[in-house]
Amino acid sequence: MAKTKIAYFCQSCGFEAAKWLGKCPSCGAWNTFVEEIIEKPNASVPDWKATGNSTSIQRANKPIEIPDIIFSEEQRLLTPDKEFNRVLGGGIVAGSLVLIGGEPGIGKSTLMLQLALSMPNLKVLYISGEESERQIKMRAERLDPSESQNSKIQSQNSQFENPKSDFGKGCYILTETSTQNIFKQIEQLEPDLVVVDSIQTLHSSHIESTPGSVSQVRECTAELLRFAKESSTPVFLIGHITKDGMIAGPKILEHMVDTVLQFEGDRHHVYRILRAVKNRFGSASELGIYEMLGEGLREVSNPSEILLSQRDEPLSGITISATLEGMRPMLIETQALVSVSPYGTPQRTATGFDTKRMSMLLAVLEKRCGFKLGIKDVFLNITGGIRVEDPAIDLGLAAAIISSNEDIPIPFKTCFAGEIGLSGEIRAVNRVEQRIAEAEKLGFEQIFISKYNLPSGGKDKKRIDLSRYKIEIKTVGNIEEVFGLLFG
Repeated sequence: MAKTKIAYFCQSCGFEAAKWLGKCPSCGAWNTFVEEIIEKPNASVPDWKATGNSTSIQRANKPIEIPDIIFSEEQRLLTPDKEFNRVLGGGIVAGSLVLIGGEPGIGKSTLMLQLALSMPNLKVLYISGEESERQIKMRAERLDPSESQNSKIQSQNSQFENPKSDFGKGCYILTETSTQNIFKQIEQLEPDLVVVDSIQTLHSSHIESTPGSVSQVRECTAELLRFAKESSTPVFLIGHITKDGMIAGPKILEHMVDTVLQFEGDRHHVYRILRAVKNRFGSASELGIYEMLGEGLREVSNPSEILLSQRDEPLSGITISATLEGMRPMLIETQALVSVSPYGTPQRTATGFDTKRMSMLLAVLEKRCGFKLGIKDVFLNITGGIRVEDPAIDLGLAAAIISSNEDIPIPFKTCFAGEIGLSGEIRAVNRVEQRIAEAEKLGFEQIFISKYNLPSGGKDKKRIDLSRYKIEIKTVGNIEEVFGLLFG
């Protein structure tokens, strides 16, 4: 019998201590240590190992110089979902471990099941510790695009058999929570892709604590990590989140995996956002937008059209800003409301934008332009439920604030892209050509950018060619010029 011991783990960071501590010496959190019984791994209990008919050569544990490492061209597995490929950095990397987190009911399991069903040429193993086979079958039939057509055929002529669809071919369902049993099935099936729903439901026989505990989550993730790296099989893990919005379990869980994706959105709205928080194989600033329908998630290829509202008449306090999320340009609607404060202390509220940066913009407008905003309530909103950290929307927000304060609408088909400095200057932004092209594609007539984005001479003349754009480009150097052109 293996020797057991009792240890105390911090639920926030996973720090292990021999006795209970009030304050974690690693992360500084209070009252986060819990007692867990740990069993040391027994040599008789088999870990994951390569299949018997595997011909892959195991790497020796010796230091190797970088020039001596054999590396072929990276081959990524492309899925039919272009939004998913974009967030992952161009597709699924072989042997990668991807963690997907999100609120309950946001659509994590639907997204993963839809991904598993959309690749019939691959052998996908969907492991569920939360649902039965029948429940997963019900969701799969709802995601079947031919199901509605089959039901129509069956209702028209019930005497004929419902035509069998190939939808779901190659997708295997396993309802199991023990990692040892899971690896036995993996050795027999040899899947090309593994999906685990969810990591908090798995348990290993090496640890005697309950599923979902810090030690169990860490041990199960480590076993799946070894399997993914040694077999070059990509593994997707669905993770729960806490009430604070963080992924449940130790913080080391996010460090162990290769990619961390956050699936977010308001359950009362139909749009969902898949955002990369960490990505070792691509940009960590990419996002994908989906629309939740009765038949599953539909990818939104042009998010600018859904983020811009349709208005019949011009309204004050509304502007359009050009932003970038990773490599994707988007036009978002920025709204501002300025009103007289009925109380002594004015309110400053921002939705989807940094409140401290909003306070900086208000101070610049009051100091450099003379607008008395210190005694007024200011509310900012980024439509669509997304959060933007791009400083290029500063100019659009400032124009929306003054438009609401003066109650003068911004002209239709006007877009903004510029960062505002503390002295009131309009600073240049990166990749302004993509922003201009996106505004022109959506039919905007003019865009305000910084004059410092233009070439100053010499070799810089090739940086921006204004002649190839049909949209009117207005270059400004400071915030006073912008308001002079907009409000006269």
